[in-house]
Amino acid sequence: MYKRIIAIFLTIILASSLFTLQHGAISEAVPEKTRVMSPLQQAKMHISINQIICQDGLEIVMKKSDGSPACVKKDNVAILIERGWAIHVLPEYTIDGIKNSDIIKGGPLKIRTVPVNYFENTTGYLAEPIQGNSFPGVILIHEWWGLNDNIKSMARALASHGYIVLAVDLYAGQVATTSDGARQILLSFDEQKAMTNIGSAVDTLKHNYNATKVATIGWCFGGSQSLNYALSGNKIDATVLYYGQPVTNTTKLAAIKWPVLGFYGDKDQSNPLDKIKEFKTDLDNLGIQNEIYIYPGIGHAFANPSGATFAPKETSDAWGKTVSFLDKNLK
Repeated sequence: MYKRIIAIFLTIILASSLFTLQHGAISEAVPEKTRVMSPLQQAKMHISINQIICQDGLEIVMKKSDGSPACVKKDNVAILIERGWAIHVLPEYTIDGIKNSDIIKGGPLKIRTVPVNYFENTTGYLAEPIQGNSFPGVILIHEWWGLNDNIKSMARALASHGYIVLAVDLYAGQVATTSDGARQILLSFDEQKAMTNIGSAVDTLKHNYNATKVATIGWCFGGSQSLNYALSGNKIDATVLYYGQPVTNTTKLAAIKWPVLGFYGDKDQSNPLDKIKEFKTDLDNLGIQNEIYIYPGIGHAFANPSGATFAPKETSDAWGKTVSFLDKNLK
């Protein structure tokens, strides 16, 4: 009798368990997975694109076609950006916080600055040493925020090392201070026109300011444009990119006939480590002189003080390497 009672009791427990599995009931031991609204639903609630939450394993990007947010697999972010389908989302810009220019070292030369109309109705920001008559030139390309005070300050710092620096404006005077503002500007961004814009800046430094040699440098969005200009068939003397999208097409890379300097973090979700290493390998195989630095434990936009991935030590190190690289290849 006792064994029969135990058997009946076990049968009841088993039946209850089957019912739970079949009807989706959740026990206290297995908490229900938190449901996250779709990125479009969150956007309709006026949540800033950089604050939109994705399900675990997904990352927020901006669709290049219409500026809408999308949550995609982290492994696919770099592929979608390279194909032109997506744009990486940066953290909000901190107006009163630390800037890149606050931790980089200036040079010994005194400088002067002046606005320069260099392309159609576009005005750039030029910084040059007061002493001397002939210096190498550097085209400085802004982040996705636009030509703001932070970028202008960096132009002044670089000029004090003995360079004529023209900080270009690829946004026709528009400057964003929020991720939503930046993505709206990017919707009308014309990459072909941007290449012509940068080309006009190069010509301006050579013809109007007697620049002996010219390099391009940019951060994130600007880093990608710095590399794109190198691939566009225009001749310059050096290319610098901070975590700009690497290109692994050897046919395109073969257009580069000058040294390349690049900085990345090995935790960069937008630029996977394998992609960065392939970029480096392709440059090596093509015989293109290059210095590609990969900082361990560092993510995307490590030189942007407004984000959680900001790495001041690595930023300072990268700046020192940048000045040395330019000195070696332009002077």
